[in-house]
Amino acid sequence: MALDYAEAAREVLEAIGGSSNIVSAAHCATRLRLVIADDSKIDKAKLDDVVGAKGNFQAAGQLQVIFGTGTVDKVFDEFIKQAGITAASKAEAKEAAANQGNAFQRAIKVLSDVFVPIIPAIVASGMLMGIMGALSYMGSQDIIALDTTSVWWRIASLINACALGNLQILLGFSAATVFGGNPYLGASLGALLISSDFINAYSASTAIAEGTMITLDVIPGVYSIDWVGYQGHVIPILVGVWILCFFEKRLHKVVPEMFDLFLTPLLSVSLAAYITILFVGPVFVWLENNILGLLMWLLQVPFGIGYIIIGLIYSPSVVTGLHQMYTAIDVSMLAQYGVTYWLPIASAANIAQGGACLAVALKTHSEKAKSLAVPAGISCLLGITEPAIFGVNLPNMKPFVAGMIGSACGALCCFIFNLAASGTGVTGIFGVLLCIAQPLQYIIMFAVAFGVAFGISSAVYRDKDAAAAPEKVAAETAAAADEVRALEAEEKAEAPAAAPKAETIGAPATGTAIALTDVSDPVFASLAMGRGIAVEPTDGKIVSPVDGTVTVVAETGHALGLLSDSGAEILIHIGIDTVELKGEPFTPFAKVGDHVKRGDVLMEADLDAIKAAGKAATTMLVITNTDAYTSVDQLASGEIKAGDAAVATR
Repeated sequence: MALDYAEAAREVLEAIGGSSNIVSAAHCATRLRLVIADDSKIDKAKLDDVVGAKGNFQAAGQLQVIFGTGTVDKVFDEFIKQAGITAASKAEAKEAAANQGNAFQRAIKVLSDVFVPIIPAIVASGMLMGIMGALSYMGSQDIIALDTTSVWWRIASLINACALGNLQILLGFSAATVFGGNPYLGASLGALLISSDFINAYSASTAIAEGTMITLDVIPGVYSIDWVGYQGHVIPILVGVWILCFFEKRLHKVVPEMFDLFLTPLLSVSLAAYITILFVGPVFVWLENNILGLLMWLLQVPFGIGYIIIGLIYSPSVVTGLHQMYTAIDVSMLAQYGVTYWLPIASAANIAQGGACLAVALKTHSEKAKSLAVPAGISCLLGITEPAIFGVNLPNMKPFVAGMIGSACGALCCFIFNLAASGTGVTGIFGVLLCIAQPLQYIIMFAVAFGVAFGISSAVYRDKDAAAAPEKVAAETAAAADEVRALEAEEKAEAPAAAPKAETIGAPATGTAIALTDVSDPVFASLAMGRGIAVEPTDGKIVSPVDGTVTVVAETGHALGLLSDSGAEILIHIGIDTVELKGEPFTPFAKVGDHVKRGDVLMEADLDAIKAAGKAATTMLVITNTDAYTSVDQLASGEIKAGDAAVATR
């Protein structure tokens, strides 16, 4: 029976506290995106039970309610009609979301926006750092013969050092994009602040000890600065780029167009450089060092109390978004101490939430909950916690608390073993590569964090339906029986829908095939939308994976829907959060109602433009009527061409 869109909209509106609690409303290809005035007015239980909704979560200042392609737009139309509001554009919704929260929350949001696009580079560098550390360790123990003078090792060392060694350039580029300036000017300022003309920040203590530190007068006899670069520092770069963008945007308005091309960049970078090097940099370096000193003091509190506190609060910090600043802590610790004590605690927290989530998968009788909890729990063990936290643990609360306790116990192990990582970016199972000097200790920490969380979650978790009072169950059963009788009478007049047939579905693009559970969007990674495959595209041509009919072409171009001739309902979603690009990188070649053949080009995406905007181009193919099949299996991984066999339905 078709979904009652008006009823779905009414239930959402009621669950969020009515139209007076809405700041803005928009939708993408799969979900409502609502900015809420007062989160305390949301009735989470009612929201979880909204008819037709496949889940909900809060991220980036927005409440996102998942309905799926072809449904969300109809629910949205009813929603704004009933709420008596006008639809916001995606950009307006994003801006409204960004303005939610206090100054501290907005600052954390900015830090998140800057770091998220460069995390792949940091993770790749961290993974290689771990692998090379493991090889070096085995070489030093004569387990393997290792030639560190070979060209192969030297090139690997260059790759290993690239992201972290030039982090300030990456930060400059990303920060300028976030602050609305020219990213290449931001990168230039980042490069300037780690110039070889400075004394390298990593060598500053040696220069002081040897008496070779260069100190320059700014105001003679009153104020001077040490001529030291900003390697290993984060906040001074971000503030410096903000200053650059502040000047750049204003100069564009006042400098005559014929001089703007060279005068505005020159003045913007120069002013930002002088202000940052002379005043802002020294202040924020002092601030960074003191924050780091405070954290190190906390980690040295007797009996591991500081570690336990950090372990307890780590997962709640993920919920608030505060965890986005932790990469900066890792980078600062690596710069000052050569290792980071923070990353093993983060790993313990991720592992513990995974253990709690997998316990839910074991205990639940709901196939829907199980299909969400298994991949989400495995993702935690690989370092990605959002699907488990937002999709499973936090909604049920007890597993989330169990994960916090497991995290605290794992953190205590980190204290006992003085566990430290040689790099950053990789947690979970592969985090052992960054703790290769203490592999046994890492494995013990892993087992304790996982085991405690899994055990407590198993003991306390009960399905909501099983925990309902007997009277409520009886009442719901009677109501359900009445509804079934009414539906049976209605369905006699309806022709039954034909069951979809088994078929092999092609890849939507050329590139590298990965598991859907590995993508960074928690909605797709949790399989809430259905099973399928994802592709990291190397070619912008998006092709039809089947013979079928085009059912949806998003107005922003980032998503397409198809109905195959065999009955598969398919969503192709191009990129992560690319709805915010307002269609600029996308050129459609098909429209709703077109019958297409497998391999026909449906859309062309400008991959460079997507990446320049700080978005991932990962393209997801989801079988949204997965429940209609016995199985939906991924057939391919690694390199794949558009149209190659990618998914099998049975």
